[in-house]
Amino acid sequence: MKTKHTLVLRRTYGEQGTNGTIYFQGEKICHTIELPWRNNTPRLSCIPEGRYKLKKRKYTKHGEQIGIPAVLGREAILIHAANNAMKELLGCIAPVTALTGEGIGTESGKALGELKGLVYSLWDQGGEVFLLIREGR
Repeated sequence: MKTKHTLVLRRTYGEQGTNGTIYFQGEKICHTIELPWRNNTPRLSCIPEGRYKLKKRKYTKHGEQIGIPAVLGREAILIHAANNAMKELLGCIAPVTALTGEGIGTESGKALGELKGLVYSLWDQGGEVFLLIREGR
C-alpha cells in the first residue's frame, strides 16, 4: 500500500488572477499564481477546486515537470515557473516566492525548485502525492 501525501492549495480569487499558498502538513511551501476563475474555460481559466493526483510529466517546452493529468475537460495542466499568470499561463499553476499582485509573483524558478524537491522526495519514497485545491486562507 502506497503512502498518500496531500499538499493543500488555498486560493483567493481576483479579477486579474488567482493567488494561493501551498501547504504540506501545515507548513507553507510556497505561494502560487494562476489565471482568474472563468468557468474552467481551457487556456483562460484556473482549474476547478478539488483533489488531484500529481504525476511526473515530460514536456518539450518545460522539461520534466509535475503534471496534473486528471482535470475534467482540460489537458496538459502542469506546475511550472511563471511570474505573471495573464502573460505566461494557460491554465497551469505557477509557484512563486512572493505575491506582488493578482496573478503576479516573484522568483518563480526558486519556488518551483523547492516544491519539486518536496514532491520528488515523496515520490522517491514510493508515495503518491495529491493536490487538494480549495478556497480560503
